[in-house]
Amino acid sequence: MSILEQIDGPEQLKHLNINQLEALAKEIREEIISSVSRTGGHLASSLGTVEITLAWHYVFSSPKDQVIWDVGHQSYAHKLITGRKDKFCTLRQLGGLSGFPKRCESEHDIFETGHSATSISAAMGIAEAYKLKGIEQNVTAVIGDGALTGGMAFEAINHAGHLDTDFLVILNDNEMSIDSNVGALSNYLDRVRTGSMYLSTKRGVASWIEKIPMLGKPLKRGIERFKDRLKYFFISGILFEELGFTYLGPVDGHDLRALIDHLERIKSLEGPVMLHVITQKGRGYTPAMDHPEKFHGVGSFQVSDGTIVKKDRKTFTQCFSEQLLKQAEKREELVAITAAMAKGTGLSEFQQRYPTRFYDTAIAEQHAVTFAAGLATAGLKPVVAIYATFMQRAVDQVIHDVCMQNLPVVFCVDRAGLVGQDGETHQGIMDLGIFKSVPNLEILLPCDEEDMELMMNEAMEKDGPVMIRYPRDIVLPRIHELKTIEGDYSWIEKEGDILVVSASNSMITCIKAREQLKEQGISVALMGLRKAKPFSSEEFADLIEKYKAVLVVEENCQENGLGASILQAVNCQIPVRRLALPDAFIEHGETQDLRKKFGIDDVSVINACIELKKDLID
Repeated sequence: MSILEQIDGPEQLKHLNINQLEALAKEIREEIISSVSRTGGHLASSLGTVEITLAWHYVFSSPKDQVIWDVGHQSYAHKLITGRKDKFCTLRQLGGLSGFPKRCESEHDIFETGHSATSISAAMGIAEAYKLKGIEQNVTAVIGDGALTGGMAFEAINHAGHLDTDFLVILNDNEMSIDSNVGALSNYLDRVRTGSMYLSTKRGVASWIEKIPMLGKPLKRGIERFKDRLKYFFISGILFEELGFTYLGPVDGHDLRALIDHLERIKSLEGPVMLHVITQKGRGYTPAMDHPEKFHGVGSFQVSDGTIVKKDRKTFTQCFSEQLLKQAEKREELVAITAAMAKGTGLSEFQQRYPTRFYDTAIAEQHAVTFAAGLATAGLKPVVAIYATFMQRAVDQVIHDVCMQNLPVVFCVDRAGLVGQDGETHQGIMDLGIFKSVPNLEILLPCDEEDMELMMNEAMEKDGPVMIRYPRDIVLPRIHELKTIEGDYSWIEKEGDILVVSASNSMITCIKAREQLKEQGISVALMGLRKAKPFSSEEFADLIEKYKAVLVVEENCQENGLGASILQAVNCQIPVRRLALPDAFIEHGETQDLRKKFGIDDVSVINACIELKKDLID
């Protein structure tokens, strides 16, 4: 029996020796690789944090002591040793384990994370709450160097240093390598600086020096200045020290002995502590080590050689990328901006071709939007490519810095609608309702490659802000052959008693449903909305005069989606039924499974049309 098979909870780790822990680390990596190869997931980051996970649980006692994983996609090892190994094969599947920490899954998941740079704020809040309650508990935030680029992380660090909060931040740095000499020196300095004798002696000497008549305070200040010069010379983490943290490291994040040693000594320290740990993304799996970006978030793949199962057909992201390059060729003023997602948003080729016109702000969506506003103010044409779920992080900047000033910024919002397996924190279903209410902002909804080209052209010609929302899905080219564009609407069919209205990727669902209804002898009209805002209620009301009922199908929250605008336009003239997502956070799962569960798949459209037809006859 393997060691992992015998681990039902983290307390059992304390009975293992170092050799057994190292063997367990290997088994955990094998399990992660095997499972993710089938379900997809965040592979490289989770492989890099195995030793950090084991060391933390070995030293501390969860759930009494608490750990928060920033973003959370590096928490797979944590899940495996906290009683969820038997369900790990269900990772990211409907009804299975989430790919991120979930409070409802385990008492060891103290805080849910999915967007980056939140862990330090949350950990600090938890630590302060326990302090006020008089409860002694250890609280840790594990944050990657990428997530640390988010401004919220530095806001929390600044506040923590001010309050002198007792908690630990583990900086998981997987970009730097360790110089052995510097590492040895840092380990030595850490031992000296954190040893109880040193700390008590430092406090005692400082107190004694201050009591020397006339010379005490000047002498103490002189010694402090000398100590600071030594600190600047020896310690690379001076920024964190100046912000009030005790900085330790860098430490080899795959050396269990070193990690355990540091964590044991940190338990006795007061105030905020930063432990700088160097890890390797994809550790233990050669394809992921060689291509960590490729295996950051990956679909199913072959374990033997890392070959990823690819979809041959073009995605909306690829369509956007191609159109952006075409626009860039004829518009020198065009610049592209993203927040640490060049590959995911389709900007990699633009970056290579136009490096001086490309900006990656790191994980800083707020800055990216206001930076774009500044560029637009000075006469450039910024294109900001960000996922729908991450655009939510820059709502104030879109409203105040771009739209209020009516600046010509183009927001290309990828992953609009359901995105599937990443779950609640990543579904792009709320941004439309948020941005529909913003003055001066146009919102365009392409349903195919032709729309993407036309809408990119339109956006480039506008003197104000434009948002183009498009899904993660594959583009089906035959929509172009079926539809007729008339202003803000695309028509697949105009004849029928029932008008089905959809947009973007829901058009594909409705076309499929219409074809099946036709086989049953039921004809329905099918319209696609190409523009969510501005939406003319009067114009739409005129268009639907010939129909007896309207069915709206969309992958947005029903409360403030497209159906809400249509309901207002129809104003009870004819029956309106809406198939949309509920006022809820939508769980993880395959997209087709989620559409079926929440009643927005082709079968649901067929059934709704049949019911409406029956009601009209009755």
